[in-house]
Amino acid sequence: MRALRSQLLSLGAVCLTVLAAAGTATPDAPRADRTKLALIPDRIGAFVAKQEIAGAVTLVATTDGVVHLEPVGLADIAHKTPMRTDAIFWIASMTKPITASAVLMLQDEGKLSVDDPVGKYLPALGALKTADGSPARVTIRHLLTHTSGLPEATGAESAAARTLADLIPAYARGPLGFEPGSKWQYCQSGINSAARIVEIVSGQAFPDFLRDRLFRPLGMADTTFYPTPEQLPRIAKSYKRVEGGLEEVPIFLLAGKDPAARDRYPAANGGLFSTAMDYARFCRMILGGGSLDGVRYLKPESVQLMTTVQTGDLQTGFTPGNGWGLGWCVVRAPQGVSAGLAPGAFGHGGAYGTQAWIDPGKGAIYLLMVQRANFPNADASDVRRVFQETAAAALR
Repeated sequence: MRALRSQLLSLGAVCLTVLAAAGTATPDAPRADRTKLALIPDRIGAFVAKQEIAGAVTLVATTDGVVHLEPVGLADIAHKTPMRTDAIFWIASMTKPITASAVLMLQDEGKLSVDDPVGKYLPALGALKTADGSPARVTIRHLLTHTSGLPEATGAESAAARTLADLIPAYARGPLGFEPGSKWQYCQSGINSAARIVEIVSGQAFPDFLRDRLFRPLGMADTTFYPTPEQLPRIAKSYKRVEGGLEEVPIFLLAGKDPAARDRYPAANGGLFSTAMDYARFCRMILGGGSLDGVRYLKPESVQLMTTVQTGDLQTGFTPGNGWGLGWCVVRAPQGVSAGLAPGAFGHGGAYGTQAWIDPGKGAIYLLMVQRANFPNADASDVRRVFQETAAAALR
């Protein structure tokens, strides 16, 4: 009997090992056609020649690593500075998936749940009501799926804020725009509130939490809310399309301040600067089910939660055919700019045209770094479409 029990325990251990491995499994890396990948610089260069963009950095990665990294055009037109692979970009709303990851790291540790009411951590938001005066229960899940209905801070309130805590009274002004969970409406206040919860639960300022828990361990040395004086020369200039060409514009989120200035709150909704290689490290961790290079950052089930549709049948996003996960846009029906992706692919764009998309079925990552201010729709730019379609066609 003792021998039989020992055998059963051993068999159980083997089964658990197999199940654990299955839970963290990633697809085999696709084969990269180098000849087809080599078409990307010329096709993106055509947009530079037409003065649609000043320059770009494109990156393609698989589960094996980076298979394409190329700079095209200029980082600074006035000074004729060539774009470099280590150019730093304001990635804007590509910050949001990183914020969601921070929240899920704390859930993995049992310190919060995405289904907790926001008022548990931010009492001022616990008293919010809908427009008809009905009490409302906003959860962290609502914050991360843009279904909270929270009001936004005014431009003056945002410019005056020095910390995430400074913003909460503006968000608590109410009322909610709709019953939580009943509608999708892109919401900056929700993401910033989620980051403030990270601060309260972790006891760390949000930039410090990201630095210690994600950026340093992942080797993302150029990802920050506050670039150093040494990093400033590598920031690609931002431009808008005008009649006859491109005109330099400031980064509007900075409200006239220097990128290195620390007298502004860490905008968890869209304040990070990064490089293509840095953000690729983050994406590779997510594609790897929460781990990279043998280090685990998130549980596989947390990555699954973030990157699958959590908004039911609600109409979401800025292009058709999408749903929303926790911090990520998820492709339900590929079409238009997402035609080169498969159902279940997920990603996020930024205000100035940056794009990061992950196709887990193919095991591929597509990263586009540009700084163009007035795309009619940054998520639907032809630059994105051409890049993704060319890159996807090169991976088999």
